[in-house]
Amino acid sequence: MDKNVKVSMLLSIYGRLLTNKQYTLLDDYYNNDFSLSEIAENLQITRQAVRDNLKKGENKLFEYEEKLGIMKTSIKQEKKIVEILSELTKIQTKFSDEQIANILENIKNELNGLI
Repeated sequence: MDKNVKVSMLLSIYGRLLTNKQYTLLDDYYNNDFSLSEIAENLQITRQAVRDNLKKGENKLFEYEEKLGIMKTSIKQEKKIVEILSELTKIQTKFSDEQIANILENIKNELNGLI
């Protein structure tokens, strides 16, 4: 997974555990696609200060993920749900019993709601 995508996902999970300044910097950089210079100008700080704060914030996010593993668990669950949905579709297409098809459709809808 690309680092930018990973940091953006981690920010959505753990972002509120960061300081407001770190959250704002990371959000502007990774989600709003601001450059270091733009962020520095907006906050009236140096580019180096922006870079330092970004690194500190990134390190915190990776530390939280290492300890808590919420993103890893979410990705695993999503993959498993996709596999289950695929198997349910196979069953649904092979069997003609309308009642089974309806039950399977309800299960698929519930699983899709979890993704």
